[in-house]
Amino acid sequence: MAVSRGEPDPRPPLSSSSSASEIHVRVNSRRGANAIHPVDIPTATTPPAPAAATPSPVVFREVKHFRSWVPWLLPTFVVANTVMFVITMYVNNCPKNSVSCIARFLGRFSFQPFKENPLLGPSSSTLQKMGGLEASKVVDRHQVWLLVTCIWLHGGVFHLLANMLSLLVIGIRLEQDFGFVRIGLLYIISGIGGSLLSALFLQSNISVGASGALFGLLGGMLSELIINWSIYTNKVAAFVTLLSIIVVNLAVGILPHVDNFAHIGGFLSGFFLGFVFLIRPQFGWVSQRYAPPGYLTTSVRSKFKKYQCILWISSLIVFIVGFTVALVLLLRGFDANDHCSWCHYLSCVPTSRWSCNSNPAYCSSTQLGSQLNLTCSTNGKSSTYTLQNPTASKIQGLCSELC
Repeated sequence: MAVSRGEPDPRPPLSSSSSASEIHVRVNSRRGANAIHPVDIPTATTPPAPAAATPSPVVFREVKHFRSWVPWLLPTFVVANTVMFVITMYVNNCPKNSVSCIARFLGRFSFQPFKENPLLGPSSSTLQKMGGLEASKVVDRHQVWLLVTCIWLHGGVFHLLANMLSLLVIGIRLEQDFGFVRIGLLYIISGIGGSLLSALFLQSNISVGASGALFGLLGGMLSELIINWSIYTNKVAAFVTLLSIIVVNLAVGILPHVDNFAHIGGFLSGFFLGFVFLIRPQFGWVSQRYAPPGYLTTSVRSKFKKYQCILWISSLIVFIVGFTVALVLLLRGFDANDHCSWCHYLSCVPTSRWSCNSNPAYCSSTQLGSQLNLTCSTNGKSSTYTLQNPTASKIQGLCSELC
């Protein structure tokens, strides 16, 4: 998902009209667009040299507005998600709760059958137990924390690997550029925004995964490019590349069993928050602020340009209003599908190759001695199993395979 970085494009250095010394800038290439970072300048104590003299040496120091951070928070998130998946598989305990398991040599960490979970992961009942998002629990029991806990759960090994690799590729560079506070807030809040939209549209399913938060980072990258437009070169190429990546990833969400509403909600949240969290000051303002006495620089009075201020204020208002309205509607039991008959196509488009029916499986069961008979309420299929005192989780697992 990462946009390839381009070659540096140095700009002419700022210079004094009466001095041979120069204020140097270092150009760092980021995500296909070259950002100009005024980080290397002479110290204020270095006196200007005469015109005929040898230029004074340049002392490098870092400007706080463009400092490079050491990424640690998002790698920690990767570890946390992985640990949560291991705990989920431990709780799942497939050999105890299911008739058949994949990779039984892993013991209680073995996976549910492919028919039940093709992602190599736990059962849906385990994900419910661990804090998967169910709109009914949020509405009827006011378990609002499920909007957060579902971000740290994953449906299987494939799901976990895809999300965590994407998080490392996208997130580490953002954390290096903007620090752990802003990127951490962007990640968490975008994940909650994705959960909100998912719960408003997918009210009969369990939703888990960090995809909404990941799409929030993508949305933040797009808005960061827009609001800091003046400090980039190769603007159009970077914009088109990033937009193409976003469109392709959203298009993948129309496949079945993928919660594209979480993707869209996370992206919109990250897009508006990016204007708030990822704004940078004008290049001229920073150069003027850090230039030593005696150097002539372009006079820039304001820290941010007018369009940056307008985007910052309007985006903050839109996000607060949208987030609040979505949360209030969810807690009141609002079903967005009743007011948008075509919106379900945003998450899944049915074709001759697959169906978009992802409702949970329900079966009627009868037990005669050791004979368990199950009938799927969805497709009418029936099957008989030989089991002694089957648990509810075993019956649910068999029902999922049957349906």
